[in-house]
Amino acid sequence: MKHGKKVNHLGRKVAHRKSMLANMASSLIEHKRINTTVAKAKALKQFVEPLITKSKSDTTHNRRLVFSALRNKYAVATLFRDVAQKVGDRPGGYTRVIKMGNRLGDNASMAMIELVDFNEVYNAEKAEAKKTTRRSRARKKSTSAETEAPETGTVVAEVVEDQAPETVVEETPAVTPEAPQPKAEKTKDNTATESEKEDDA
Repeated sequence: MKHGKKVNHLGRKVAHRKSMLANMASSLIEHKRINTTVAKAKALKQFVEPLITKSKSDTTHNRRLVFSALRNKYAVATLFRDVAQKVGDRPGGYTRVIKMGNRLGDNASMAMIELVDFNEVYNAEKAEAKKTTRRSRARKKSTSAETEAPETGTVVAEVVEDQAPETVVEETPAVTPEAPQPKAEKTKDNTATESEKEDDA
């Protein structure tokens, strides 16, 4: 009976269970997502999220604590270098467990556990929105800089380009009125007919 037992033993002794979780956490940090059973995924979630929280503050003490749990110096380096930068603003909930159905061999319920910030499909819209806001701010800053410093050649060129089409648009209706054009064509036709009459005579 489960009377207040909060740790899932996963059918293993303590040493075997800790080694398995350390290996799974190292694989999760390296590959950003792994497939496993639902029970192991939930146990791994409880194991790895405190380690990711420790990686936010890069101190020697935190690195030693994480290394004692992961037992892999390459995973520790990746966690403090790459993962910590991505999850810096997130206040928790660094992993996501998605159920994948049952396994064919023993009908065990399978799941995929992944790091939330490294999923490109779900975070594509958020990344685009952030880029647009940054671009708009950059454009506003650049336009204000151009207005403040009109001595540069690029600003003068832009002003000239803006003025040139306006003058052309204003001159075109005055130079080419629609009414005199048919008269000019008629005069050409009349001169042509007179020259033809002279040739015929």
